[in-house]
Amino acid sequence: MTKLIALIDGSVYSQSVCDHAAWVAGRTHASVDLLHVLKQQGTTTQTADLSGSIGLGARTALLEELAELDAQKAKLAQKRGRHILDDAKGLLDAAGVGETHTKLRHGDVVETVQECEDGADLIVIGKRGEAADFNKLHLGSNLERIVRASHKPVLVTSRAFKPIERFMVAFDGGESSLKAIQHIAHGELFIGLECHILMVGSERPEKREQLETAADLLRARGYKVQADLISGQSDVVISERIETDGIGLLVMGAYGHSRIRNLIIGSTTAEMLRSCKVPVMLFR
Repeated sequence: MTKLIALIDGSVYSQSVCDHAAWVAGRTHASVDLLHVLKQQGTTTQTADLSGSIGLGARTALLEELAELDAQKAKLAQKRGRHILDDAKGLLDAAGVGETHTKLRHGDVVETVQECEDGADLIVIGKRGEAADFNKLHLGSNLERIVRASHKPVLVTSRAFKPIERFMVAFDGGESSLKAIQHIAHGELFIGLECHILMVGSERPEKREQLETAADLLRARGYKVQADLISGQSDVVISERIETDGIGLLVMGAYGHSRIRNLIIGSTTAEMLRSCKVPVMLFR
């Protein structure tokens, strides 16, 4: 791994994003691009209702005042964004990250990530953003959009960083989970960590063979692997094993079905992101 992108938005998750980015960088010697994206502000003068008996001169003065107010808001947002990035860089510098860059951009966050991700190996993002309702466990409004649009693995951080000693792969034999196994086998990030592979489903020879093939690949790379095939509801079984086995990081495929189907039957990915108390690394 050579570079990762850490998305910073000023929410309570920004500290966690920095801590997880530092952890990844420390294990892989990667550089970190800290990215803060400012939304494009629509001008107030375009949407204000200036009709009525107000005179032309007063209307022109009001338009000028509104335009000046928009400009002041834009400057404050840019200044705040720069402070957010500077504080984040200070955290990474203190953590010993060797190379850190800050990027302040305007526009749509998903489009900006797509523009910046070509040279990156991983994207780190908080589970919830500044506008999230923590009481209702809503995910950040941009999280699913970024995961669906990005061609890179995405590390979704937990509320606070905790030392990671063992990880679990939620394995279903599909393309995305096989991609995760290959990434683990040939990368540096997971070296030295205890590995658990969990497949949820009924005991069948073909499923057992898929599971053992994945486990053997990681064992051949020096990993100590515990592989289990358990029947039950995926999100329930995964959550229980995370708790009982002391898992510090969950690795899984992302959004295996279309958005329309997710509206009907739900999504294991979304449910795990909402309920999981450990960071989740997603592969598409």
